[in-house]
Amino acid sequence: MTIEERIFTVEEFEEFVLLPQNADKLFEFIGGEIVEVPSNVYVSNISGLIITYINMYLFQNDIGRTSTEAGGYMVFGERYAPDVAFISYEKQPELPKQGYCPSPPDLAVEVISSDSKSENEQLTIKLSNYLAAGTVVWIVRPEKKKVEVHQPGKPAITLHEKDALDGGDVLPGLSIKLKDIFK
Repeated sequence: MTIEERIFTVEEFEEFVLLPQNADKLFEFIGGEIVEVPSNVYVSNISGLIITYINMYLFQNDIGRTSTEAGGYMVFGERYAPDVAFISYEKQPELPKQGYCPSPPDLAVEVISSDSKSENEQLTIKLSNYLAAGTVVWIVRPEKKKVEVHQPGKPAITLHEKDALDGGDVLPGLSIKLKDIFK
């Protein structure tokens, strides 16, 4: 949900999120707009399953860290809070203890909670910036039981419930059966 129909600066965004009334809320800064991050229990469950599989992989392959939507990232001056993210030690050896991570994630997972026009417009902006920053993006569409895999410089791939999601170059050897995500 967009907070106000006007273009904000990054500085205005930073001030806004620090207001006491916003302490328990999560926001993104997309295309100059302040957007409250929508979620629901179903989306949260799917995100939780995905991060569980990634973390199980990372226990065996200690190459980085994950975060949930409560951990935000700076991407070309904007602020994003992917539902699940992975960032390698190589890119970000230490995670900041407050604020948004200054490096974009290696992998961003966006679980779509609605198919509204505004959410799709915001997703288009985020996807373009993520790809330009070298981030692989998994767009999970639970209602359609499919995942779109976007990799910089490659055509998008759409996977369905019978397919397996592959970690590619970011998480080599990771495989997640989509039927296990879309229970």
